[in-house]
Amino acid sequence: MVAVYYKEINEEVAVFKAASSLKLPILLKGPTGCGKSRFVEAMSFSLDRRMITVSCNDETSAADLLGRYLIKGAETVWQDGPVTSAVREGAILYLDEIAEARDDIITVLHSLSDHRRELYIDRNNQVVKAPDTFMMVVSFNPGYQQGLKEMKPSTRQRFISMSFDYPEFSDEVEIVVKESGLDIKSTKKLVDIASKVRKLDELGLAETVSTRLLVGTAKLIKDGLNPRLACEVGIVQTLSDDPDITQGLKDLVALVF
Repeated sequence: MVAVYYKEINEEVAVFKAASSLKLPILLKGPTGCGKSRFVEAMSFSLDRRMITVSCNDETSAADLLGRYLIKGAETVWQDGPVTSAVREGAILYLDEIAEARDDIITVLHSLSDHRRELYIDRNNQVVKAPDTFMMVVSFNPGYQQGLKEMKPSTRQRFISMSFDYPEFSDEVEIVVKESGLDIKSTKKLVDIASKVRKLDELGLAETVSTRLLVGTAKLIKDGLNPRLACEVGIVQTLSDDPDITQGLKDLVALVF
């Protein structure tokens, strides 16, 4: 298992470890690319537990997650899905964008997220009890879900909840420098661009500049790409296809670099 860099912002490490010790599931909420997945990866390393990630969407079926029968030669054998594997192994199960999951998936997970800590597999009529080391972590983006599919209150109340956001300026500079190797002066300019864009609500962007985007752009600059070009391909063109919006973003970049 490889060590993962993560900068703690608000005692989230202590909360995670307490929840793990008490066998409580956790819900992480926050915008895209703010460090939710990286946080779970870091905790997986810290606790020395395998992390099994499932990216949820409305096409994922219960069979995809729990498992199915497969024909191998003359035999029919059962193959565990990622959720079942995580429960059997006592791993950290990370369900990314849980609000995108179908209702039947959420229903299946209910018995894992309460005092029972067990998984019922109807296809083979089996109940899998979670060992003490098993932990369920889910995440979603509240901003993206507004007006779309949202988590039911009855589901949310099964979890300890932690809110994530983009780091403060100095913290974000430190993170980007650590992740990309870019010099501090250039990194401050990148984070300055992100700070300005995040305040421009009038642009109507579906998503704003994430820390993840900044790290990718910083790596391009560190590799020798012209900073303006790096920002265009790493930030501007990623955020919008609208010519007026992209031009406005390029103008903003030109004021900084």
